[in-house]
Amino acid sequence: MRRARRGCPALGKQICAVCCGTKRLVEIQCPSDCPWLASAREHPPAVAVRQQQRDFGVMLEGMRDFSRRQSQLFVLVTTFLVRYESPELQRPVDDDVADAFGALASTYETASRGLIYEHRPASLTAAQLMNALKPVLAEAGKGAGTPFERDVVTVLRRVAESVAKLRAIETGNPRAFLDLLGRVIQAKDDHAGQEAVASPDEPRLIVP
Repeated sequence: MRRARRGCPALGKQICAVCCGTKRLVEIQCPSDCPWLASAREHPPAVAVRQQQRDFGVMLEGMRDFSRRQSQLFVLVTTFLVRYESPELQRPVDDDVADAFGALASTYETASRGLIYEHRPASLTAAQLMNALKPVLAEAGKGAGTPFERDVVTVLRRVAESVAKLRAIETGNPRAFLDLLGRVIQAKDDHAGQEAVASPDEPRLIVP
């Protein structure tokens, strides 16, 4: 049994270093001023650096050849996925993402041909995800017309493609893509927060 040597400000008690390292921001909601959290971010272990490099590589591959608007849409929908909360408290898995995004892309494609038909995902969780994403895209595309809809289809298809590629590599994790997004968005938010402190009057869009 490992000795509890680290004072945890979130739990209000001493915990061991292994628990601190493995449960940080996963099971333990660490405050931003936690010294152990700050130290880990300033000096991440080599394995974490490799993981971050791999994660950003997957994101960059997913955004290959995108226009500026397509890149912004990609960031919009992936950030939406990270922050999405299912109304049934049923966390979606990667297959739900591929199902929802594929159905929504097909709906946009059908509409571009002058037909109003909503393609539906196979699972309830995917359907709820799709229904939550539709108003987000509708708001983003107000007044943009058909070119915007074509960009949406391209981005939705690319996300579904990225899900399939990663699932083929990490077969044992049904949330491999969603977990990756969580790590990337967290890193992006951390960086954005640091930039805001350094230059509070200069808003920036940080694209991985």
